[in-house]
Amino acid sequence: MTQNQRDRNILGRLKETGSARIPDLAARCGVSDETIRRTVKRLERSGLVTKVHGGVHLKDWGTEPSFALRYAQNPEAKRRIAARLAAMLSDGASLFLDVGSTTAYVAQALRQHRELMVVTNSLAVAQALAGINGNRLFMAGGELRSHDGGAFGAGATAFVRQFRVSHAILTAAAVDARAGFLLHDMREAEFSRAIIAQADEAIIAADATKFGTHAPIRIADPSAFRRLVTDAAPPPDIAALLAGAGVEVVLAR
Repeated sequence: MTQNQRDRNILGRLKETGSARIPDLAARCGVSDETIRRTVKRLERSGLVTKVHGGVHLKDWGTEPSFALRYAQNPEAKRRIAARLAAMLSDGASLFLDVGSTTAYVAQALRQHRELMVVTNSLAVAQALAGINGNRLFMAGGELRSHDGGAFGAGATAFVRQFRVSHAILTAAAVDARAGFLLHDMREAEFSRAIIAQADEAIIAADATKFGTHAPIRIADPSAFRRLVTDAAPPPDIAALLAGAGVEVVLAR
């Protein structure tokens, strides 16, 4: 494969998915990881891509709306999901809560619970649950993302790896019939994987508008999750994926 062919191959893949990891591109092009890194650096200098740790993004591909906008979307569905999830958790539970807008509704629904141990990287979650009802709240440190007040980076990821909890409650930007649960940001996906590894069970909270939409970065194999809590039954292709992965669908009616 010539350099120009490799460039076209990489850019073609990124136009499909928005981002990719270096080893995946190396396998696709039949070259070493180092060759892909050099190619990515050259494409970045040309203004076509943005290099991130372990991967690459297509420049200006499908950015995520602000937290305020996402929080205002489908509020009744998110409240029902949050109430259903809160009913599944007992006083004294230990849990991770991520930075998603639906998770912020979950935090509000948990304000009547007592003596929770909550680990989060979300300012919205911290503000909702810290200092009430005997809760213990641990906030990951790191650079705060301007559009949602989420803390990310190596320090935040290392921080959450110190904990072991019963439940990891995460959100997804999209639910796809082939890839499963997806996000827009590589750092957020890496943080979510770290949370999943430290929890006895992982739960996705996502409203039905996420079904059949797409985002560039896969969180993890769907089998990493035990439940999806949502407000409507998923379409048949997504339902088949979830059933094959052993993911229970819990409806918040």
